[in-house]
Amino acid sequence: MATRNPSSKKTAEADVRQARLEARKAKAEAVKAKAQAAREKAKSASVSHVSGFVGFIREKGVIGLAVGLAIGTAATGVVTQIVAAVITPTVSLLIGDKGLTGLNFVAKRAADGTPLVTYAVGDLIDALIKFLAVAAVIYFVVIGLKLDKLDKKSD
Repeated sequence: MATRNPSSKKTAEADVRQARLEARKAKAEAVKAKAQAAREKAKSASVSHVSGFVGFIREKGVIGLAVGLAIGTAATGVVTQIVAAVITPTVSLLIGDKGLTGLNFVAKRAADGTPLVTYAVGDLIDALIKFLAVAAVIYFVVIGLKLDKLDKKSD
């Protein structure tokens, strides 16, 4: 029977411990490298998302849309007041006391003469006048301030 040398047993155990330690270090380094790669990938992805978003805004004209929305919202109140203060009274002078709200078309009446189906043509004309006035004001503000040149699409 062969006997083992106690010193070779200690050397073998030390070698095993050293191998395990090196394996742990290698695993830790691999985890660190993988984490670093993930961080770099996330960073490049976020940069590409931001540049993609900026490209989308420039390409699709979103700035022009936002400017138009802001100007339209601000101008609507002013134009509505102008229509109510100037245009509606002028139309009332031309048409009569009721103005545009008095322009109704009765399609069907009951036996006693009360209207059953009424089309409010005057209200429709009033809404169209307000819409056209708002559109004209927005158009002239955008053209006058040269806001149409604010975001040219990239070629």
